[in-house]
Amino acid sequence: MDDRRGHPQESVAPVPGAPTNPPAPPSSPATPALGPGEPVSAERIREIFERNAQALALRPALGRGTATSRARIVNGLFCEVREGPWSAIVRQGREAGGDSALPNPGVLGRAALGSCLAISYSLWAAHLGVPVRALEVEVHTDYDSGGLYGIGDARPGYTAVRWVVTIDSAAPRDQVERMLALADAHCPYVDVFANPQPTSREVRYAGETADAKPAPGSSPELG
Repeated sequence: MDDRRGHPQESVAPVPGAPTNPPAPPSSPATPALGPGEPVSAERIREIFERNAQALALRPALGRGTATSRARIVNGLFCEVREGPWSAIVRQGREAGGDSALPNPGVLGRAALGSCLAISYSLWAAHLGVPVRALEVEVHTDYDSGGLYGIGDARPGYTAVRWVVTIDSAAPRDQVERMLALADAHCPYVDVFANPQPTSREVRYAGETADAKPAPGSSPELG
């Protein structure tokens, strides 16, 4: 469930000109590809989990890489996002200058966390032999929009993140709780939300080549 394979997202309108049936992303060498709509049993998920775990234990470098997406302003607050064969359109809500016709970044952020949790629970349930008849994750985020506009000392990010797991399982509750705890501890997007990562910004000015450098004695800001 690494970023190169992607995570399920809420449906969004296609970007004009984007392929209607984009090719499937390449599978990990350790994971056989699944056909469209092919049912996936707990046994198959467990086999994939254990095969990938064994491969990564032997060659940890197989699990390392860099994923890249590109977001481009098309018009006003209308943003087109592309990564590999996938595309999405994101807009701000009506109260923030958009039209609320499409999801805003917060919707996609919650979808990323919720879907990553749901998939992690399914993976670990299959790995540990915990039967699951149904599973749903509901994500709640508290926020203060003042941070976006530089008002007071409000932080621009969430002030709290919570989720509710609704699960239907015949397994004893202690087994279910152990599975959920292990899945939480190894869920990539729980880690993204809960722990800081190094962040950086690079600026490229339109019309300049990637290796262009400011003239001696000048600064990029004052040029």
